[in-house]
Amino acid sequence: MPWTQVCCCYDGSFPGFLTCVFESYVHKEEPVEFRTPEDLSCSLYPQRTVQTHSAHAQRVYRSLEGKLGREGRELFVQGFLTCLPEKELWLWRFLRMGYDRGPAFTRNLTDPIVDTVRRAVQHLNSEAHQYKGFTRFSELHGILVGEIEPKNRVLPLLRPHFRGRYPGENLVLHDRTHQEALFSRPREWAILPVEDFRPGPPGEEELQYRKLWRSFYDTIAIEGRYNPQCRMTHMPKRYWAMMTEFQKDWDTALPQLPDTSCPKKDPFV
Repeated sequence: MPWTQVCCCYDGSFPGFLTCVFESYVHKEEPVEFRTPEDLSCSLYPQRTVQTHSAHAQRVYRSLEGKLGREGRELFVQGFLTCLPEKELWLWRFLRMGYDRGPAFTRNLTDPIVDTVRRAVQHLNSEAHQYKGFTRFSELHGILVGEIEPKNRVLPLLRPHFRGRYPGENLVLHDRTHQEALFSRPREWAILPVEDFRPGPPGEEELQYRKLWRSFYDTIAIEGRYNPQCRMTHMPKRYWAMMTEFQKDWDTALPQLPDTSCPKKDPFV
């Protein structure tokens, strides 16, 4: 008997998606669309609203390594962080294939489902690797603050790198695209949704460090070997807006600095 085709409406979280998987198997329903609260489009399929249930999500997650294998589980979990269009639908198909065929299915590189998920995860990991070198932090009132505009949700992949690189620092890394931020301090961290994030104006010492960095960047350049196409190959232009060496207007239009006589509030409290 064929499963009923439905549109799953959930909260957009990974546990919510795993709950959709659990409910689909319980009710013998085939999701053909997934909708989140941000998606205002209509569906012609019967809608099932799925409330996130942590116990059901845990049952699905615990089954992943046994059914998909370690590699398949990593592809599935990281696939949810990608910017792949209709990623939930592709991951649902990926999961069904793993449940039906077992862990060996990930070696079938010619299968369009496996290939699509693999390519999306490769793009995710490549972008995260780029941001390990292209992310710039500023010191603002004792906290290292950085901003990025990634296509994928790279913060979970960047967290181990930057926490290992700055183990004793208070750190905030804001993802403008997905409106979330990594908050880290020694022995504690969290990735939380944020709205209208504003890092605040830099102090005079920070401005001096930015000047020094831009001066160093310009000084080591070799004029006779200037090759903008080569530079954009190694440092794609979409990263430039967040990189200190390409921002030239801080010295001419400085914001009003805060009153340093006021006590500073710890944003981690």
